[in-house]
Amino acid sequence: MIDKYAQRDLKKGLHLYGTDGNIGLTNAWSIIQTDFRCCGVSNYTDWFEVYNTTRVPDSCCLEFSENCGLHSPGTWWKAPCYETVKVWLQENLLAVGIFGLCTAMVQILGLTFAMTMYCQVVKADTYCA
Repeated sequence: MIDKYAQRDLKKGLHLYGTDGNIGLTNAWSIIQTDFRCCGVSNYTDWFEVYNTTRVPDSCCLEFSENCGLHSPGTWWKAPCYETVKVWLQENLLAVGIFGLCTAMVQILGLTFAMTMYCQVVKADTYCA
């Protein structure tokens, strides 16, 4: 059920690819498709709706070159990005979890030290005033 909602939202996001003000999303899709060797959310035909033609971004190409996304489907990655990234996350769940916990700990320590410093400054102002 969650998979269907996630895929639907990702497919909506494809329509923002390459548009003004969405350079982050465009770069994210390009990096994902290049690094994970995949194309589109469920397959490369997801891009046909975005471009209204038989075309994919150049990041979908087996061998990257300018306008390679205009060539035949035989030169594009076939794997679906959603499933590929999902499998990668499942295989690396422990590492992702540890990274998340470490990041949270650093944030909590930073807040604690900031609050301690604030209290010391307020206390010093009270005694010195």
